[in-house]
Amino acid sequence: MVRLEGKVALITGATGGIGQAAARLFAEEGARLALVDLDETALQETVRSIGEDTASYTVADVTQPEQAQAYVNAAVDRWGGIDVYLANAGIEGAISPIPDYPIDVFDRVMAVNVRGVWLGIKYVVPAMRQRGGGSIVITSSTAGVGGGPDMSAYTTSKHAVIGLMRTAAMEGAPSGIRVNTVNPAPIETRMMRSIEEMRAAALDDSTITVEHLKQATASRIPLQRYGHPEEVARLMLFLASDDSSFCTGGVYMVDGGRSAGSR
Repeated sequence: MVRLEGKVALITGATGGIGQAAARLFAEEGARLALVDLDETALQETVRSIGEDTASYTVADVTQPEQAQAYVNAAVDRWGGIDVYLANAGIEGAISPIPDYPIDVFDRVMAVNVRGVWLGIKYVVPAMRQRGGGSIVITSSTAGVGGGPDMSAYTTSKHAVIGLMRTAAMEGAPSGIRVNTVNPAPIETRMMRSIEEMRAAALDDSTITVEHLKQATASRIPLQRYGHPEEVARLMLFLASDDSSFCTGGVYMVDGGRSAGSR
């Protein structure tokens, strides 16, 4: 069964590990894709690999209202509407305790991870109403349901989008628009490599390597490993498709059991 046949999916953060995995899976399931990111070269390569008859792209900063409106307009102009919005653009910020955390970095993380999602919803919802409904899937994190040291901006932002999702789910329900979050544990992506490298640098101990930190993190996950982008994408596909037609306002973990126990 092709689960997204005839549907148009708009994906932000489309050149990252999870974004690319979702784009390829959605295309395999019949969707037409409108991809959004800042890296035009990476977008062009992704579109070429999927096929220009299936995917288009827009270079945009998701924090800017006029650019958010522009990527929504581009998707509607190219494909005729929007049925699925995967709000996946996000950044990790810094590794630092709150007293030392750079204010400009905090503001940028909140802008991308929260304002960017809010702007996308703001401009996508009217287009979805024209289609008679749709599905919005927001990438949160296990950090959105728990806490930890040294990542105050990221953790705050991922909590915030869950609250935003719940409001949007209530507002969207009368129009047939479903809204949910997907909350991954550590996944094999560039972002996790960056976080591990920053943590290792902050320790200032040459005996503790990035690989040591990765193993320690994986040991706290019941399945004893990081997830793969494709595993997250499969949950996103379920929420994007009509298979989840009675699912809205939900927080969906894809975390190897990490949220089942203490952190």
